[in-house]
Formats: sequence, C-alpha cells, structure tokens
Amino acid sequence: MNTFTPKNYQQSALNSIEQYFRTCRSMGNADYAFQETTKELWGRKSAFTPLTGFPEDMPYFCLRIPTGGGKTFLAAKSVALVNNHLLFNEHGVILWLVPSKAIRDQTLAGLRNREHPYHAALREAGPVSVLSLEEAKDLSRSTLDTSTVVIVATRQAFQVENEENRKVYESSGSLMPLFSDLTEEQKDDLLKDADGTLPFSLANALRLRRPFVIVDEAHNSRTELAFDTLAKFKPAGIMELTATPDTEKTPSNVLHAVSAVELKREQMIKLPIELEVEADEQRCLNLAINQREMLSQAAIQEQREGAPYLRPLVLIQSEPKSKTKETRHAEWVKNELMSNHNIPAEEIVIATGSERGLEALAEEFDGGIFSENCPVKFVITQKALAEGWDCAFAYVLVSLAGIRSATAVEQLLGRILRQPQAAHRTTEALNRSYAFVVSHDFGETAAALRDSLVQTAGFNRHDAAEFVAALKPEQAKLDLSSGRIRFTPVEVKVSEELNLSAISRPTRRKLNWNKKDKTLTFTAPLSEAETLEVQTAAIMDSSRETIATAGAASRNEAVKIFHTPSEKGLAFRVPQLEVMIDGELRIFDEPEALDYPWELPLYQAGITESQLAKLNGGGKIAEAGLIDIDEEKGRVQTRFTLELTRDLGLSYHPEHWDEAKLAAWFCRQLNDPYITHASKRAFVAQWITSLLEQGGLDLAAVNRKKFDLRNLLEERINELRKEAVHTAYQQFLFTDNVNDRVRVGSEYHFEFHPDAYAPSRVDEGEFGDYVFEHHFYPRIGSFDSGEEYQCACWLDRQPEIEFWVRNLVGKNEASFFLQTATKKFYPDFVCKLKDGRILIVEYKGADRWNNAEPDRLVGQLWEELSDGTGLFVMVTEKRWADIRAKF
Repeated sequence: MNTFTPKNYQQSALNSIEQYFRTCRSMGNADYAFQETTKELWGRKSAFTPLTGFPEDMPYFCLRIPTGGGKTFLAAKSVALVNNHLLFNEHGVILWLVPSKAIRDQTLAGLRNREHPYHAALREAGPVSVLSLEEAKDLSRSTLDTSTVVIVATRQAFQVENEENRKVYESSGSLMPLFSDLTEEQKDDLLKDADGTLPFSLANALRLRRPFVIVDEAHNSRTELAFDTLAKFKPAGIMELTATPDTEKTPSNVLHAVSAVELKREQMIKLPIELEVEADEQRCLNLAINQREMLSQAAIQEQREGAPYLRPLVLIQSEPKSKTKETRHAEWVKNELMSNHNIPAEEIVIATGSERGLEALAEEFDGGIFSENCPVKFVITQKALAEGWDCAFAYVLVSLAGIRSATAVEQLLGRILRQPQAAHRTTEALNRSYAFVVSHDFGETAAALRDSLVQTAGFNRHDAAEFVAALKPEQAKLDLSSGRIRFTPVEVKVSEELNLSAISRPTRRKLNWNKKDKTLTFTAPLSEAETLEVQTAAIMDSSRETIATAGAASRNEAVKIFHTPSEKGLAFRVPQLEVMIDGELRIFDEPEALDYPWELPLYQAGITESQLAKLNGGGKIAEAGLIDIDEEKGRVQTRFTLELTRDLGLSYHPEHWDEAKLAAWFCRQLNDPYITHASKRAFVAQWITSLLEQGGLDLAAVNRKKFDLRNLLEERINELRKEAVHTAYQQFLFTDNVNDRVRVGSEYHFEFHPDAYAPSRVDEGEFGDYVFEHHFYPRIGSFDSGEEYQCACWLDRQPEIEFWVRNLVGKNEASFFLQTATKKFYPDFVCKLKDGRILIVEYKGADRWNNAEPDRLVGQLWEELSDGTGLFVMVTEKRWADIRAKF
C-alpha cells in the first residue's frame, strides 16, 4: 500500500480540525467552540455563521485549500478525526458529496484502491467500507456495526425532485433490519411518508446514524436547496473543502486557510506564473512552442541524471467557431501548428465538447497522457477540459481568445499549476508555470490573470499579486496591478490637434488629452506597440517624434519598481537556541527531548475526584438534556453535542468486552511516543480497575463511555508528563553551567526564506494607514491590537534598523520561535540592525504581562547566550524607550 506523509500545511489543517472537534466536545456548542478555536489558532476570534435549517450549534466549518493542495487526501485523513474526536464512535457514517459524476468516479476509485494514498489515509479510521449511493441502498447492519461507512455521491443525488433518485427516500426490504429494535423516540424522529407510514429508506437509515458530511468543492454546492436536503439526514456536522469559499451570500466558517505560498513552499505547485503578451496570434503560438522546447530539453537532461520522466505540455485555449466571422478555433490552431510550426499531427490532441482526444489517449496508452510512449505535447481546448482531468505535465497556457475577464481562462489556469511528482526540479524553469496571451495590454492581462487566480484557484489577492510575473523585463514595467510600480505621469506638448478617436479603447484609457493647450499626458506606461498606435493620431513628424520620446519615457524614466529586502535577495538569518543532548548539538524545539525520568507512576494511576466529577457530570447532563442561554443572542438553545451523543448511543450495540480488551483499546488510543508500551499498559490497567471499584459503572457502561474515558486518561497522562518535563526544562536551562548544555547560533540559524511568508491574515490598515518602508516582505501579517501596530510603526522609523518582519505564529518554516517548557513562543517582531545584530521584540498588553514570564525568561536566556549578536526585549504600555535602550 502506498503511503503519503502529510505536508506541513496539511498536518496543520488536520491539527486545526482535531482542536475544533475537541473544543466542540468540551464546550458542547460548535458556535462557541469555533470562536475559541480560531482565537487559539490565529490570535483572533472568527464569527460563526450557522446554516439555515440546521441546529445553530452544529459543527460546520470550511477548509480553504487552493488548487493543487490535495483536498481529497485531507478529507480522507479527517475521517479518523471525525470518529475519534467528534462522534466518539469507532464506526461512523460519512456522507461524502462531490460536484459531478466524473469526480465521484475518481474519488470512489482512489478511496477503494488499496495501493492509493487516499485509501491508506482513510484506513487510519480502522475498517472502512467505501460505497456508491447505489450500493448503499443495500446497506447491512453488520457493515454499519463493524466498519466506518463512507458513501460517495454527487450532491444532486439526494434531491427529492429528481425522480431518478427518489429511491433514497422510498422503503426498501433490504434495509428493513436496520430499523429493528428502535425506541418510540427514535421512530418519531424519522421521516414519514405522506400517509404517515415509516419507510425503511436509506434516508432514514442515515438519519438514525447521524452521518458526518464532507462536501468537496463546496463552492459548487452552496445553494439553499442543496443544504436543505442535507438537513433531512440530521448530520453530525459538515466540513467543506474548497479553494473559493463563499464569504458573502452564505458565508462559510473558514477554520483553516492554506495559502499559495505554503503550497509553493511544499513543492505542490509551480509558481510564479510567468506571463508574456503578444498581439499577433502566430507569434504568440511561436513563443509558447519555444518555451516548451526549452523546458523539454531541461527535463530530458534531468532525466539522464536520474530525475523522473517529464514531458512538458502546452494547453491552448482556442476561440469558438463562428458563422459570421473568422476565429482562431481548434481546427485552425491545429492546422497552424502543423503547417507553420512543423508540429506532427500525433503530437496534437483536441479536447473539446465534440472531440474527446484525451479519452482516446487513455484507451491507447497505459497511463494515458502520462505514458512515456504518448507523443502528445499540445492539447487544444476551448472553454474547459474534461471535468476532473489533471495532468501535472501541463506547463504552458496559451490563450488565443485573450483574457477579457477573470472567467476567460478560469477552467484552464489551475491545470498548469500542479508540480510533477510534487518535487522541485534542479532546473528552476521547471518549477514555474507559463502563460502566453494574445493581447495588446500587459497590465490589463496581468490584472485579469490575477483575478482568475483569486476567483477560481483559491489564491488570496496578495498571493496572486506576487505570483504573476512578467517573463520579459520590459513588460514588467507595464504591470501597474502588481503593486510594485511607482509611475510618474509624463506630460508633453504637441503643435497640432490630435485625433484620438481611432486609437483602441485600452490605449486611450492611458492618455489624457487637453485640447485647449494641446497637452498630452501619459497616465500609465505605454508599450512600443501602444506608442506606435498613439503616433497615428498625429500628422506632423515633429509631433510623432515627441510622442515616441514620451512613450519611451513612460516605460523607462517614469517607472520605478519597488522591491522589498526579500525580493532583493537579502539574507535574514536569526541564531537559534541549541541544546547538547547525548553529545549531539541540536535545535531546541521539543522539551520532551531533554533527559528526564519518565515512567508513568503507578501510585498515581487511580482515578481522581476531578475525573469522576467530569464523568458523572457528563452523565447527568446527557440524561437531563441540559439547556443553555446564548448570552449574545439571548435565547435558549439545546446542546447539540449531547443530543448527538445520545442518538449515536441508541444506535450503538457494544460488544461484550472484558477489562483486558478495554485496556488494550485504551493503549492503542493513547499515542504518546515518550511512554513505553509496558508502562502505559500497567498504568491503564490499574486506572480501569480503580474506576470499576468506584461503583456505578460496569464494563458495559465503561465500553459505552470509552471515548470520554480515553480523554480523561489522556489529560491525566499529559498532566504527569508536563510536570516531569517542566522540572527537567528548568534544571537544564536555568541552573549553573548552562553554557555547557545550551548555546545560541553556533551551528543553527533560522532563515526567513523569500518564498515562505504566508500570514493567515494580512494587515489591511485596520489600525492605521502608515506606509511601512522597511518590512522584509512585500506584505505584512495582521496585528493583534492597536498598540502592537504602533510598536511596528515605531520600529519602522528607527534608523538603526535595516529591516524587520512581523513574525508569524505557528507557520512551520516561516516562523521564528523560542521553545518554553509547554509551548513554542513566537515573538511579535524580529529585526536586523544595520550593525548585523538581531533584535527580538515582543509586545505584551499589561493584562498579559504576568503570564508571559516563561517567554521573557527564555528570551533573556537567548540574548545572554548569543555572545552579543542577539538582543531581546519584552515591552508593554508603549514604553519604546525600553527598546531604544537595547540599541
């Protein structure tokens, strides 16, 4: 079976899901849990918007994953989290909805194939049964009771209005055993036919089992009708995965957002997209052909040196045929390639609504277009390729139709982004994508391309601004939408009346003509072609010469391209805290690695009073059906999580387990790499014995509550381990002769990489409109408070500081941290002084000053051991003099 280790950003997303589920269970309310989880993860609460027609406190959230980020793999990995941390059920039911039949078939194939990473990820949930909707209509109780059931279907499949799918709601004899031994309460809650009879339907079977719903490509599903249908099944929760979540009409609750920067850093996508515009269709095609040939030569050379096979492809967007005018349609493009560029017919395939060339390749070659025997190098399409078609070999996009709006290339743009084998190539050109567009206006084309990345590929607008770049330096000067250009208008006087009516509208928008004093102002840089076009408005040679000179000045002297220190390639390296362990110097990033005595003490294996209180409290809540008052909305609401626990408990028929079997289950569930199996087994066995001795719980009750008990055990073991780690941490770092054990920057430095900065939220001027001039990156992570923003402004103005960065929290390779006994401490600001020293600044509100002592101590230790190369200061109440004293 193929395994696939999650990328850092994928594991971070999975951690967010687990944290949200845990908080849902502990708080009993998905709304409050979402706010608390987002505050813990990102430093600020995000509002929770419930779905109309569903319980307001049902877990409902979205993962925003750009094109190429591996949404299906993440969804498969999340199933184990759903079972273990939300449903508290070993054998949950997952309703997996996709936007089309093509995607459904692909998803089913991947999840069922035991050699596929999707299946391996799914099997982390234990035994699984992956079913189509048709197969689910014969679902058996044994399947439900012995495996996690994943039903993959299109979102349209449950529409009652669709006659073909009404069997989902009709009674079926094969499903009848699922409805035996129901309580009257369960029967009353099921869907009834018009005459009041209870149908033994798949819809009711799902309603009994409270499925968790995964919605793939959710932006295609967000209609009231689609989600009203889901409400019929009383889902345990809904998780959306999409590149472009709805943020206005029916806002998705974005729990975790991945940026294109993270995908690029993890070698998942080819960025930047290097753009070149060319007004002539034939020359545009020729440029793309030459680019493909250069990429192909590089790929061949790398293959000789051991790299995997790669055949770069060109995707060509043709124009539709027209009865009234000549167009660059698919057949014209194929003929052009063959006649004027000598491309053999077998290297060209047409993939349009009427011609299914890609399907033919799949039948002819084992592996289809990926096969080394496949000769195809050019794929001609019109609006879109076959739904679900992916080919990481696609490198070059040609749009003969131009890019007149963000939707013109929306279906094709994502096709050139995926990185082959998800691994960087030695040749940098093979780590990029290329777009050649028939257009007169580079700036307009670049802006439209960025819009498409935002609206269809899931990039945020800051990512899009960074990752569309001019292939030619001279065209870069025309790219006003990049945010890098400072343009000074060019004004000239001419000796005659200019006739601008014949000039194209895009060019005319860059001009301002004052008829009264015959002054022509260039308000944006003009290309050579545009300048020639403007010259046609004049008759006199002197005027034309003046216009030519002004046009050249508009794209040269009048243009200043601003580059940040990261764009200039300047190094930003920060010495890291190092520890000597077993004679080896290493970065200090996990206090558990310190030498500390750690065996679970059996004398503390008895169940505690606080644990019993939690357990008994949970039971009383479940029996009483506790209600709450929503303080913000002022209305009474039930606890969704408790209702879910009750419903799943009613449908769960536990096996008869003994103490040894339960202990073995707990040991499997408690994944702590720092505990030996023997120690864990002895501790768990004694804890269970202690629990049963308390009375009130027999083995059957313990089995029913085993997930709650697992959490109590996990909390207790974590408490004991943290106590031991904290003691070891204090002794190792803060006792005599620390220099023998701890160092700073002798071998290890953290580097702020030019391509790694990916803030979850970008500063949008929430606290002010100060223009930062010395931030290391083009964009700045958002600030948590007005005082923190003012601290950044102060730092930006200091002449001793060469540049600085708003340090991010928990962004893996993009964040500098100092390790404490319990967590990683991410200081707010890291600055490089002009004399080469590194200054770390943490701003703390006065209300948080006392709790920040562990952070202060490790920061001061880092400074003390840095041998004068590092400075640390924690400041509060705008005491900027405390920072100034460090210079």
